[in-house]
Amino acid sequence: MLQLNYLRDHREAVIQRLKHRFFLTAEEDVDRILAFDRKRRQLQLDLDTTQARSNALSKEIGQRMKEGNQEAAESARRETAELKQRAREWGEELATTEKALYDVLVTLPNLPHASVPAGRTAEENEVVLQHGTLPDLPETALPHWDLVKQYDRKTGPIVDFELGTKITGAGFPVYKGKGARIQRALVNFFLDEAQRAGYVEIQPPLVINRDSGFGTGQLPDKDGQMYHIPEEDFFLIPTAEVPITNLYRDVILASADLPVKHVGYTPCFRREAGSWGAHVRGLNRLHQFDKVEIVQVCQPEHSYAVLEEMSQYVQGLLRKLELPYRVLRLCGGDMGFTAALTYDMEVYSAAQKRWLEVSSISNFETYQANRLKLRYKVEGKTQLLHTLNGSALALPRVLAAILENNQTSEGILLPKILQPYAGFEKID
Repeated sequence: MLQLNYLRDHREAVIQRLKHRFFLTAEEDVDRILAFDRKRRQLQLDLDTTQARSNALSKEIGQRMKEGNQEAAESARRETAELKQRAREWGEELATTEKALYDVLVTLPNLPHASVPAGRTAEENEVVLQHGTLPDLPETALPHWDLVKQYDRKTGPIVDFELGTKITGAGFPVYKGKGARIQRALVNFFLDEAQRAGYVEIQPPLVINRDSGFGTGQLPDKDGQMYHIPEEDFFLIPTAEVPITNLYRDVILASADLPVKHVGYTPCFRREAGSWGAHVRGLNRLHQFDKVEIVQVCQPEHSYAVLEEMSQYVQGLLRKLELPYRVLRLCGGDMGFTAALTYDMEVYSAAQKRWLEVSSISNFETYQANRLKLRYKVEGKTQLLHTLNGSALALPRVLAAILENNQTSEGILLPKILQPYAGFEKID
């Protein structure tokens, strides 16, 4: 959530930065917020003045009674009653105004960093770098949704989409035999690498309450994209970022505790409604998938160095998996609601001949921290911290690229780094 005092002091800059991400009602919404803010401050002033006058008169009544001035005491009582009624009315109007201000304020997305490129769609994202040689597969190469049908000979398809549809519905695959073992191998590899990089592992709940969803910005922005449990008003997590970052809701950290570095493995649940076609076929887009997430909390002056560090860390994972990848800096129109700057990591899927996103790494600056009331003490004062997170990594498209890029006439070879984790070298 944007800070109200910043909007008040930098109206023009805020509007321009919001327009940079094609937030079309920026000027209207900012001016509505500032109008509510002016009204709120005036009502608060009127209420404070009225209450102060009422308190003074209450003392005066006693003094007049002691003096035997009954008429003056009665006059003060009548005025006090009028002031109390006026204070109640102003208090109610103040509460209504504060809610109206808040309801508009929480709909404003984060302000994009100065380095965010202009653009409305994914086609306008900036390619920062590309690493690795793109595989040159024969024309007979198969996409992963066909490859998985041929293996394993003992268990059948190593990823069974039809069985998942039978049990639950489309987008909930079943991993079997070597497919399940590769999933576990990837998770263990990612967690071990994170631990070596100084991240403390967290195993969080897979269900969150509404306050947690609001704290990291999923609510109200992504309400319809999460699976909702209406009886308890809970939500299935869309990413481990949400419960892990909410560990620090309403917390004041000491500078000595920073930076906070956490990693967590969880299943993730996303409705992802309304998507069709080859770009979402097979493992390309799922309603349930596994992901390892890294989260950092740090001082504002360090956050962009931390963002670059996290980017390099995720790139290191992709290099160890021997996957060609590229890094994108997202344009204003393609960034998530809460992000100030986002890097996407994409791996090349040789059989599909397209790039697949496997990680987003974002700096949220104070946007989440303001909602979470996540602060630290510096020189005796409390200030908001910066939060960051990144996928390290999301499994489905990583698995898709591994299967497609490493297919040979003798089977599918696993990257060397994964072989000791999986316990086998290839799927044949």
